[in-house]
Amino acid sequence: MSINHSFKRASEKGQAIVIIIFVIVGLIGVSALAIDGTNAYTDSRRAETAASAAALTAALTRIEGGNWRAAALATAAANGYNNDGETNTVELNTPPLSGPYVGNSEYIEVIITSRLQTYFANVIGIPYITNVVSAVSQSKPAVLGEMFPGYALVSLAPRSECEVISGSRRPAFWIHSEATINLEGGGLFVNSNNPNCAFISFGSGSVRVRDDSSRITVVGGADIQKPKLITPYPIQTGAPYIPYPPPYQMPKLGCGSRVAEYDEFTATMTAGNWDEDVFPAEGTKFLEGGIYCINGDFILESGQQLEGSSVILVIEHGSVRINGAAQINLSAPQTGPNKGLLIYMPIDNKSILVLNGNDESSYTGTILAPGADVRINGLNAVSGAAYHSQIIGYFIEVDGSDNIYIKYKDEQNYDTLTMPEVVLGQ
Repeated sequence: MSINHSFKRASEKGQAIVIIIFVIVGLIGVSALAIDGTNAYTDSRRAETAASAAALTAALTRIEGGNWRAAALATAAANGYNNDGETNTVELNTPPLSGPYVGNSEYIEVIITSRLQTYFANVIGIPYITNVVSAVSQSKPAVLGEMFPGYALVSLAPRSECEVISGSRRPAFWIHSEATINLEGGGLFVNSNNPNCAFISFGSGSVRVRDDSSRITVVGGADIQKPKLITPYPIQTGAPYIPYPPPYQMPKLGCGSRVAEYDEFTATMTAGNWDEDVFPAEGTKFLEGGIYCINGDFILESGQQLEGSSVILVIEHGSVRINGAAQINLSAPQTGPNKGLLIYMPIDNKSILVLNGNDESSYTGTILAPGADVRINGLNAVSGAAYHSQIIGYFIEVDGSDNIYIKYKDEQNYDTLTMPEVVLGQ
């Protein structure tokens, strides 16, 4: 007798439904990640851009004296975040509530919180995605103080070449021949980004910084023929660049309708406008105090003598050429809005400025020529000759055979306002 056993398999329909449901949930999850995740990322980037724009607008408006809060909210709204309290909020704080700038009222913090509705993620219990982004800006107010603090000699050229080209000077700072320049009270700054020769020292040209707190600082690189002639050595290279034009308020000077006049009996000139080709008038030995607006060249030949206290020489269009055998003793005003300013060549005057004089000469006050080719050729310190000056030019060249001293003291030189600045914080 045979026995047949028959087994009925359990239904698999329920298992298939469960698997299908898991597959659908997985697909929805992937879709949520792909679509809602992309939307969230895009919104986060938009919010970051809006926060940065609002922070910069706030800083700029505050410097200009406007309603910076209203300006920041308007900028955020223009970028899609209107602070409606539901889809987004825009929070403004000064000083910032968190981060490295806490407690510093120069900084403004913008925090945007964005509440983004999801599409697929809502199915798996995520109805909203929240993005929180922040940006910080700094509004630096104008501050009265010395220009390029810590430096007695400044070359502003942002770019330079390694040699003279077609008769024109192209090195940013170049000392050669047997000249020695001694710096007291401040160092040397060279703004050129040339990686090989922003600072050039050839022959027996020597630069000596005479106080421990000052330094030689170069944005680019250096070409130094004899390192033992440079103190301190090695010099600092790779320094941060200073924008050109420099971020300082330039002097605002004028002589009105007053005309400079010459008195042949006293060999003295009075302050005012001078429109002749050469300044000073022939025979002049003394300058009265005041502002001289010079439309020609300022030239002192060998054997000439010129003295003046509380004077400002504004070389509007011409050049300056002082002979090494001339005796010149000039000092800037020590009171008033232009205190400490001795010679000023506006930035659009790109002429040559040759500083020289005999062993008994002296200059006291800032020599500011931000667009000029400045050449320092003399004032041998044997008899006490010196520049009691901060000298600022575009290119700087030092040559000759003299032992030259620049003795810089802030109180004898020109202070001005730094330009207000807006910076997006990190």
